[in-house]
Amino acid sequence: MEREREARRRAEALAEDRLQDIYAKQQQIELLNTIASTANQSDSIAHVLRAALTAIGGYLDWPVGHAYLARQNEHSGASELTPTGIWHLASTQPFTAFRECTEDMSFAIGQGLPGRVLDNGEPAWIEDLANDDNFPRAPQATSSGLRSGFAFPVMVGSEVACVLEFFATKPTETDPDLLWLMWQIGVQLGRVIERNRHEEHLLHNASHDQLTGLPNRRLFHDRLTHAIARAARDPFNLFAVLFVDIDRFKVVNDSLGHPAGDELLVRVGQRLLSALRSNDTVSRPQGESTPRPDDTLARLGGDEFTILLEGLNEPADALRVAERLQSVLHEPFSIAGQDVYVTVSIGIATRPYGRTCPQQGAQASDAPQPPGRTTPDDLMREADMAMYRAKSLGKARCEFCDPGMQTQALQSLALETDLRHAVERGEFIVHYQPIMSLSQDGITGFEALVRWPREGGLVAPDAFIGIAEDAGLIHRIDLQVLRTACRQLAQWHADYPDAMLTISTNLSPRQLTRPELVGEVRGILDATGAPPTQVRLEITETATLGNLDELIETLRRLKALGIQLAMDDFGTGYSSLSYLHRLPLDILKIDRSFVAGLDRDEYSQRLVQTVIHMARNLGLEAVAEGVESRTHAATLRALGCTRAQGYHYSPPVAAEQATELLRTAFTAA
Repeated sequence: MEREREARRRAEALAEDRLQDIYAKQQQIELLNTIASTANQSDSIAHVLRAALTAIGGYLDWPVGHAYLARQNEHSGASELTPTGIWHLASTQPFTAFRECTEDMSFAIGQGLPGRVLDNGEPAWIEDLANDDNFPRAPQATSSGLRSGFAFPVMVGSEVACVLEFFATKPTETDPDLLWLMWQIGVQLGRVIERNRHEEHLLHNASHDQLTGLPNRRLFHDRLTHAIARAARDPFNLFAVLFVDIDRFKVVNDSLGHPAGDELLVRVGQRLLSALRSNDTVSRPQGESTPRPDDTLARLGGDEFTILLEGLNEPADALRVAERLQSVLHEPFSIAGQDVYVTVSIGIATRPYGRTCPQQGAQASDAPQPPGRTTPDDLMREADMAMYRAKSLGKARCEFCDPGMQTQALQSLALETDLRHAVERGEFIVHYQPIMSLSQDGITGFEALVRWPREGGLVAPDAFIGIAEDAGLIHRIDLQVLRTACRQLAQWHADYPDAMLTISTNLSPRQLTRPELVGEVRGILDATGAPPTQVRLEITETATLGNLDELIETLRRLKALGIQLAMDDFGTGYSSLSYLHRLPLDILKIDRSFVAGLDRDEYSQRLVQTVIHMARNLGLEAVAEGVESRTHAATLRALGCTRAQGYHYSPPVAAEQATELLRTAFTAA
């Protein structure tokens, strides 16, 4: 009887094991079917990988999964795995440190868990992350509560295309059956990636030139259509079309043969593309924070290339890029054993600014449409005609469709060239405008203002600061002014030690994104001997439009040097009211546009009084700019303002005259 009961128990246990095995197999089949179904219904690799991570994470009840993509390292050429934003997370908060660490790391062959998979194309398991010698993320995993993990490859043929990894919150023994299942899933996902690559290849061939690999006429036309639509929504969105034609290309074809001509076209395209990718400081401001579409270089056929430039500030930007394109072609090409020198003629058409370029002999009905109704064909025709004008004027040159715009662009470019020379030679001078105590009518300091001697006169900052910013020169000008001003302050401090005069200089918002700034300011203070507590750096409200936390940290480091910080032109910017209490400021400067109305309307008085009260409540000093009359000064004094500057007291003057103002003031005292 006992033997019979034991046999029944063994049979029941065996049946239970078989049922569990059947259930597990069913779950595995459901997992495979889920992934297969998702893969067949989606044409996005990212969507397929995300769905696979979710399905596998749910199947395992493991809280963390992540996908890597394989690519070649640009420098070494070796394969490596780069992180993606594709995750499975049961919840976010406990795993934040691990996630941030993962997204900051790439893995070479053999490095870490994913690197092992990349090395041999086989799944890998780590039973205890904390005790594994080859798991560099161990501290972050431990702090996030992760204890074990495994990874498996997604294979395309013999190539590791992706690696998927998963992590559990407890130590887990290696499960060979699970790794075999993951291997099957990896093969399945590999077929999806291979199919996607094939479809992308077909799409690429339909939209790209077969010889050079550049976008073709069809793709260029599509991108130009989108640029026109963006400009229709934003009339300040300036863009340009450049039509580039190789001069005397037929000579190369006829003398060296068509294969040599094809090779030359490929290599010219490569040089043009390299110039476009490195033109950030040529045609756009440094530190630009707003995203913009990428420039597009296309080959239309033969020796004709077109370029779409977007996010320009002025037509001269297009000319700067065109001249850069010509400069990269100065070095000869070695083709078929011979040095071949290449020049190009470039025609430029811009929108939305500028007039359209009429076609010679065209009827009125054939004329290009006005900017609001411009078509891609209009712009390409205008750029083409400008290119032919460049050819007719001697080749190897750039021409605008609009001759007036050509003149304007050349003038702007000449001004920038002179500005660069002035920076190199240190030709800027500094004028000083006194800052007065409204209660005592005495000089308490000066604002240092840059002036540029050019062509027998002085160029005011408004005429060149914008160009200096666009050309990436503003930080050098700012530092030259600060050095000169600090040197002058040190001299005044020695001559009038009891005066406690301050010196104020301006900092461009783009200065504040430069990591070297604080060290440069410290170096100037040390070199000139200027008392840091008497130096004031002025920023504008536009500085708050970038990364506010980064700005605050930079300002705090500047304050740590002992200097004071001022918000210039307060009230004319965008967002300072909401951020003002967070900025480590000492002074608010009331913009001259508000001061100008003090003797004309009550509204200006209320506005200025509000700013003064705000400054007082925040523990800041208020300084009014643009004081032009005795009435302005009296009103500001009555409103409780303590400091002022403007032509009522003195215009900005050279250092000698500023020193004379001081001598007169202290002699009278």
